[in-house]
Amino acid sequence: MKNVETQFFTYDTLTLRSGISFGPVTLAYETYGALNEKCDNAILLFHALSGSQHAAGLNPAVPGVGEKWNPECHTGWWSDFIGPEKIIDTSRFFVICVNYFGGCYGSTGPSSINPATGKPYGGSFPHIHFSDIVDSQLPLLAHLGIKKLHAILGASLGGMLTANLAARYPQLTDRIIAIACGIEPTTLIRAHNIEQILAIENDPNFRNGDYYDGKPPARGLALARMISHKTYVSLDFIEERAHNRWEQEYDEFSWYKVRTPLESYILHQGRKLVRRFDANTYLQIIAAWSDYHLLRDTGAPDYATLFKHCKNQHYLIFTIDDDYCFYPEEQEYYRKKLEEGCVPVKHVTVHSNKGHDSFLLEPHLYENDIREALNS
Repeated sequence: MKNVETQFFTYDTLTLRSGISFGPVTLAYETYGALNEKCDNAILLFHALSGSQHAAGLNPAVPGVGEKWNPECHTGWWSDFIGPEKIIDTSRFFVICVNYFGGCYGSTGPSSINPATGKPYGGSFPHIHFSDIVDSQLPLLAHLGIKKLHAILGASLGGMLTANLAARYPQLTDRIIAIACGIEPTTLIRAHNIEQILAIENDPNFRNGDYYDGKPPARGLALARMISHKTYVSLDFIEERAHNRWEQEYDEFSWYKVRTPLESYILHQGRKLVRRFDANTYLQIIAAWSDYHLLRDTGAPDYATLFKHCKNQHYLIFTIDDDYCFYPEEQEYYRKKLEEGCVPVKHVTVHSNKGHDSFLLEPHLYENDIREALNS
């Protein structure tokens, strides 16, 4: 597997949806393949909630990230999808993946140093929205000389960002691939998200986000991940994984003692994230997810009006039939709204027993349709 390096791009100012002018902004990003002379073979890839710019290959270190770039991060999260002759063929396409504004893997975020104070932004970092994350990447595209993308692609939370960019900047690309996502947060997601936010806020080490000079809110972040993890894989798959791992856990509890492999597995998932992610970044993205609403983000009165500007586009939407994070009804709703706007859309249902994380684990289920969409 080929070694890759994270690159960095810095610019002066980003105007946020709130009206705040924020800067400077640094984006950490990786690219795969070569940009052609016409600069028209670029694919912009959006990562999931706790993902990073490192989508393919091996990257053993990212400058400035430190110990959070642990061995779990070294292998690209979509290495089975991206590369020469792979689903996204880098002998033809130039793939860009950016760590989100607000992130913790090299892009400007709460753990970055505020040049005005010499200390991490912490709790003073502005509240961000998905539109801010999308808009933060446009100067990078301009810097690379890209005026139009061959395609944009994202899964899970990355799929929502894909939908945001496609609807707000319809002339930027004609091909949109959105996997296991939605265009509005469901009641269940908003309930899960407030539980996670409260878990972090109630950790005594959180200190309103200003914890970088002391102990991080590790227990709060672990609990937040435990709340969410059960939506990422099917319950049968959780049971299967749990039975392959058993380690008695004591230090989280004073009275209760972990009694089953399932409990041990869920605790393990929470602890894994703590070792590689920042609690403030997690809060920022979770809060932006709850606030996400494609109509509100665009200011359109209804979806028919919004999507009438997108008739040049062709959408490929994937549903995972055993998805407990983005239920199949969400992609059906997305498809219906596109069709009301007379936008061409292909809707594919993937049959998997692995749940939401199928898009990370089973490339063969997506290969033919993605290849067709990119080559059309």
